[in-house]
Amino acid sequence: MAVSARTPASRRPKLDQVCADAVELAREAAEVEGGRGQVGEHLGVVAEGERVVSHYFASTHPGYRGWRWSVTVARASRAKKATVDEVVLLPTEDALLAPSWLPWSERIEAGDVTPGVVMPTPDDDPRLEPGYTGGEDAADTDPAEASITRAVVAELGLGRERVLSPVGRDQAVERWLDGPAGPDNESTRQAPGSCFSCGYFVRLQGNLGRLFGACTNVWSPSDASVVSVDHGCGGHSDVVAEQREAELPAPVWETASTAEGSLFD
Repeated sequence: MAVSARTPASRRPKLDQVCADAVELAREAAEVEGGRGQVGEHLGVVAEGERVVSHYFASTHPGYRGWRWSVTVARASRAKKATVDEVVLLPTEDALLAPSWLPWSERIEAGDVTPGVVMPTPDDDPRLEPGYTGGEDAADTDPAEASITRAVVAELGLGRERVLSPVGRDQAVERWLDGPAGPDNESTRQAPGSCFSCGYFVRLQGNLGRLFGACTNVWSPSDASVVSVDHGCGGHSDVVAEQREAELPAPVWETASTAEGSLFD
């Protein structure tokens, strides 16, 4: 039969009275660290170990609301006076804290790349994948043949080191559909027609062209922007005036005559 051994409960350290009475010593140490007028009332004392205690003081600094000063004092064996060991400023549950630090690559948001700002692309960016430049097999082929291959590659619009990956394409599709250029917005709900049937709508190439295109209507709020095929606005090309302006007739000249002749002679 297995017998479970009981682990004796850890003994709490005994509060050293000499260290506990060193309130003014701890206060002076906190004022040296934080400056006079920044240390408030004494909040209590806690035994940290044998002949080691921590005194807590409220912080009155306006920028450290809810913080407290912790001053640890200790006493050597047989010593009659305590000495300062450590002074720190600690937050409480209600303390005003700075937001958690994030690396620059995670803080960047859409629109942060302004003129003059250069944003490096990480090597492991999942939105990109290796492209075809036509030079991968240049060492194994005739130089003239490799030159022709690269020329054909450039003519086809290839030749890029990295191209958009399926992950990058899917992210762009979700972002564009959920944004103001997608179908779920007030502009589309009040539009007389969708971009699919608009003469100002120009399809994108590739897979993205099945869902998106560019607007070329100078009067549209989406001019020069990517819009979905089911997006819409009031600038649809099929919207015409109910009564077109009538063509003016030829002008009629009226002249007044006198006994001497025309007034315009």
